[in-house]
Amino acid sequence: MGTRNNGRQADRLSVVFTVQVIEGGEQGFLDVYDQLRKSVARTPGHIVERLGAPVDDSRQWVITSEWQTAEHFFAWQQSEEHRALVAPLRQWVDSTQSLRFRVVKETTGVTS
Repeated sequence: MGTRNNGRQADRLSVVFTVQVIEGGEQGFLDVYDQLRKSVARTPGHIVERLGAPVDDSRQWVITSEWQTAEHFFAWQQSEEHRALVAPLRQWVDSTQSLRFRVVKETTGVTS
């Protein structure tokens, strides 16, 4: 197991976005998300995006992303393209929550 803690890692921003999808709205949510992820993949400073599906009947989905810096993320989030892409998402969700944090330590597993 290794731990990395250097200046470049500390500049990274991680975003956790939880989405409570309305009952029966999974496919609509996934269709909107598919467009969103294509946009974010082209965005400067974007490192990775992951979509997590619930393993129970909670309808709670999780979108996580990593960015080179907070400035990259906020530039994308405040863009007209982002606003246009997320607007249709509202019809498929009951609630959302966004957490943003700076990565200060990262621990990786042992590789063989």
